[in-house]
Amino acid sequence: MSQEQLPSGAGKVAEQYPEVWSAYAELGKACAEAGPLDERTRRLVKLALAVGARSEGAVHSHARRGLEEGESPEALKQVAMLAIPTLGLPAGVASLTWIEDLTEG
Repeated sequence: MSQEQLPSGAGKVAEQYPEVWSAYAELGKACAEAGPLDERTRRLVKLALAVGARSEGAVHSHARRGLEEGESPEALKQVAMLAIPTLGLPAGVASLTWIEDLTEG
């Protein structure tokens, strides 16, 4: 992902601390390659982790990238629905609305 595509906060870190950003990007690549999960599964897991962390920015970022990579809006929304029994209705609904920011517009 180029710096132009990064969310504003991450883009600022990448610009101000390029060595840190480069190391972070390499760590992400190494983690992605550390097991047998395919790219689609990794994308949905990362979205689920963002939902669990209740990070609106990360949910937006992972949902946006999922859509750009051909993921269906329904699959992204199901991730939010799966959060309800574990995280609770408010967290699941919040994450659903964050995903819908991108899928309903």
